[in-house]
Amino acid sequence: MEKKAILALADGRIFEGVSFGAKGERYGEVVFNTGMTGYQEVLTDPSYKGQIVTMTYPLIGNYGVNDEDAESRALWLEGFVINELCRQYSNWRSKRSLESYLKDHNVMGIQGVDTRALTKHIREAGAMQAVLSTDDHDHASLVEKARTSPDLIGRDLVTEVSIEKRYVMNTRNGPRVAVLDYGVKNSILHQLYNNGCRVFVVPARTSAQELISMKPDGILLSNGPGDPAAVTYAIDTISVLLDTGIPLFGICLGHQLLGLALGGTTYKLKFGHHGGNQPVKDLRTGKIHITVQNHGFCVDLDTLNRDEIEITHVNLNDQTLEGMRHKLLPVSSVQFHPEASPGPHDAHYLFGEFIAEINKSKKDK
Repeated sequence: MEKKAILALADGRIFEGVSFGAKGERYGEVVFNTGMTGYQEVLTDPSYKGQIVTMTYPLIGNYGVNDEDAESRALWLEGFVINELCRQYSNWRSKRSLESYLKDHNVMGIQGVDTRALTKHIREAGAMQAVLSTDDHDHASLVEKARTSPDLIGRDLVTEVSIEKRYVMNTRNGPRVAVLDYGVKNSILHQLYNNGCRVFVVPARTSAQELISMKPDGILLSNGPGDPAAVTYAIDTISVLLDTGIPLFGICLGHQLLGLALGGTTYKLKFGHHGGNQPVKDLRTGKIHITVQNHGFCVDLDTLNRDEIEITHVNLNDQTLEGMRHKLLPVSSVQFHPEASPGPHDAHYLFGEFIAEINKSKKDK
């Protein structure tokens, strides 16, 4: 029997629908993702910890869920909002339905929502706290719960998604790359593997001294959830690593943390960038790439020391900072996701640039 579910936003807007997946009540910041495919990757992306995600594409679940496309070991988002659930999935790789996937991982979903209206509302009012419930159907009660729930600003969510013990991904003889796991996606690790790297994945709270003792040829600062300014231990570690001469490459949250370690500041975007269709210009070549993005915070480019830092990429939708590199140190980062998965592969070249920087650094020693 179908069970009623309600999504209540902190500003009083109510969306009613039908529950699928787990039952109960969850809180989080409601955001929208513009991807037409890739819902399994969205569900398993640790960067969505603390958020309720609505998909703008109307029909979700049509190709089911498989064993290869998960981006991490769990489902991290607080709730999943869609217009229509497709229960008759069909794909040669599929193993199960989206609905059973959510149930088994205790993630709440709601379908039958006017996701176009919800997306337009978020664009106009901004991303905000919300509550998704099958237990409480009182609108006023739900709105009050949304208003009083903790928002993302000032919260360290990295600790909740990072691994507890380090591990070696492979035994290749290529460059040794340590990945600081702030919520890393499997696709990032696969890109390093495809570029011939031996990959070590370490917890977010790994100290700079421990990292240095591993003698990595390069260090990748991964993506992850929440407010970068709240992850003070990571900023402190990166500040020390900057003085080692070890090549650093930051992605998404790693880019933001690097920006803070370099003396910049971050701020929260109105509704963030979530999806696979963000146009970014590489200022070094003049080329425009369509990129995959998932972030709600941004480095303020006006706070960076331009004598030391070169701006390499900008977002063509809102002119926000999308990439930078240090003029003297082997350090660079991008706000978008060059590994894609899902999405266009325009930015895969950046992993090659990172490996080239590692090889140059090894040659210069």
